[in-house]
Amino acid sequence: QVQLVESGGGLVQAGGSLRLSCAASGRTFSSYFMGWFRQPPGKEREFVAAISWIGGFTSYGDSVKGRFTISRDNAKNTVYLQMNNLKPEDTAVYYCGRTTGDVRNGALYGYWGQGTQVTVSS
Repeated sequence: QVQLVESGGGLVQAGGSLRLSCAASGRTFSSYFMGWFRQPPGKEREFVAAISWIGGFTSYGDSVKGRFTISRDNAKNTVYLQMNNLKPEDTAVYYCGRTTGDVRNGALYGYWGQGTQVTVSS
């Protein structure tokens, strides 16, 4: 069984920063990709960023490029999302998930965490 637990969300003013964490447990992860998605109120879930557990693959959604950075700590089985220069439109529930397929396609993720709320005030 795979468990993903997000943490680090909260309330921040526009221009501020937050770092989200996604702690993974269960089966080994070396062949998978980990991704972050977000779901703003009343909107569909959208791709934010993804990273491979091995190698140097990363991918970012257009709206967060240059502001967000995804990273991992293999020893801790944890993936991070450093979010800088936050904007009110970044307000959403942020989810981490695991996939072996197209990292931008949320339907291909087999496991999801429970989500963590990020609220950016103007």
